[in-house]
Amino acid sequence: MMLKAVFFDMGGTIDTFRYTREQRIKAVSAVRECLSRTGIITSCSDTCLADMITSGTSEYLRWNMVSNIELRPAEIWATYFLKDLHLSSSDLEPIGEELAFIYETRLFTREMRPEIPQVLAEIQKMGLKIGCISNTQSSQQVPYSLKEYGIDSYFDPVVLSSVYGRRKPDPAIFYHAARLAQVPTSACIYIGDKVNRDILGAQRAGFRAAIKIHHVYDNGEPDEGAEPDAHIENMLELIPLIKQYLAQDEQTARKANGHKVKAIFFDAGDILYHRPNKEQHFKAFLESHQLHQPAGFNEEKLRLKDLAFTGKISRHSYYEQVIRIFGITDPGLIAEGVDAMNTDDSNAEIICGTPETIRELKEKGYILGIITDTAMTLSIKLNWFDQYGFGRVWDTVISSKEVGARKPDPEMYLRALNQVGVDPCDAVFVGHKKAEIDGAHEIGMKTIALNYDSGTLADAYVNDIREIPKVSCLQG
Repeated sequence: MMLKAVFFDMGGTIDTFRYTREQRIKAVSAVRECLSRTGIITSCSDTCLADMITSGTSEYLRWNMVSNIELRPAEIWATYFLKDLHLSSSDLEPIGEELAFIYETRLFTREMRPEIPQVLAEIQKMGLKIGCISNTQSSQQVPYSLKEYGIDSYFDPVVLSSVYGRRKPDPAIFYHAARLAQVPTSACIYIGDKVNRDILGAQRAGFRAAIKIHHVYDNGEPDEGAEPDAHIENMLELIPLIKQYLAQDEQTARKANGHKVKAIFFDAGDILYHRPNKEQHFKAFLESHQLHQPAGFNEEKLRLKDLAFTGKISRHSYYEQVIRIFGITDPGLIAEGVDAMNTDDSNAEIICGTPETIRELKEKGYILGIITDTAMTLSIKLNWFDQYGFGRVWDTVISSKEVGARKPDPEMYLRALNQVGVDPCDAVFVGHKKAEIDGAHEIGMKTIALNYDSGTLADAYVNDIREIPKVSCLQG
């Protein structure tokens, strides 16, 4: 895949940042003033307040390194940064964003790397898109800093964890950024300063390369988990690396594989994986409490499932509301039922032959994507695939939860096609449900039916995923 976009981390990459305890003690008065405007007065000294924030920061980073969730600023400050003041997130909601902005601009010293404007100008001359993917609790700090540095016009898109809700190294935020830029992830490179967030996340999302730039700041996290494709000390070293990738692209273009079909998109459930004991734990939960399906249960469950799959309610809320259909109100019993449903959905088996088939198709030069109806976070499924060696090959992953629509809505297929820049007639959809295969066919895609519904019409039919590389519609 030809290089099309260069994405940068912000803190530690575009700019450097640091702090000292003394600096924070002096600057923390801005936090105190912000709190006082909402009537929150604390007798805590500046030293105590600064140390409380620093300690809370470390605790929050440990938590979200595991969860990959970016909480709202009011929740961060109430639960972690100011937890010893025993405030609620509702107390801090009116000033949450202001506190986050103060933290990231006043409690750190930030400086743009001096070579950045020259580097961005050269990348732009190469005709490449430029974007930013940043973990940040404030929704304003990165745009503010880019404008202050005079470089904001270079960046589109700018993707922030505070807006998206997920943090690096979750591959979902990288896929989201590539989708906004309308480029496959394999056409992107990423530059960041942290291995455990930037390099790992970009590689898990199938970025062509993940480059580490040296930054002296150390937040105490073990910085490991991946091997960067390159190390640089100064951003000027990025330019010859990019030129190398572009030169490789010229050689690749001369050796094009000649496939008429350029891209293959897969449904996920019952194509790449399945659940052999579907609803086993949920059924056991119902039996253990002698619960029977009430009238209209299936219809109401489908309604709730549609809300969850289109992102209108959370996956947890979906489970909880399904349990409530049985008239259950006891919190402990609801939690037990939710755990049972979650266990069922989290138990998946990769279908035999899938890893080697996907890798074979990738090696043959096909663009690969997933188009899935799901209420799950993307990282859960990619974790399953990673364990079997085919989690980092996907150029795009289109999730109904993010798009807000479900197959066979044309938007699901078109999002994937537009991102990778392939016409429908040059793409194949592999699915099992008649309606979803019909939906792909109606917008002009070729179709392959696997484990398919009765009455399904497709361009090719296979009984085993390992037959796909040999089907006639992929030949020539």
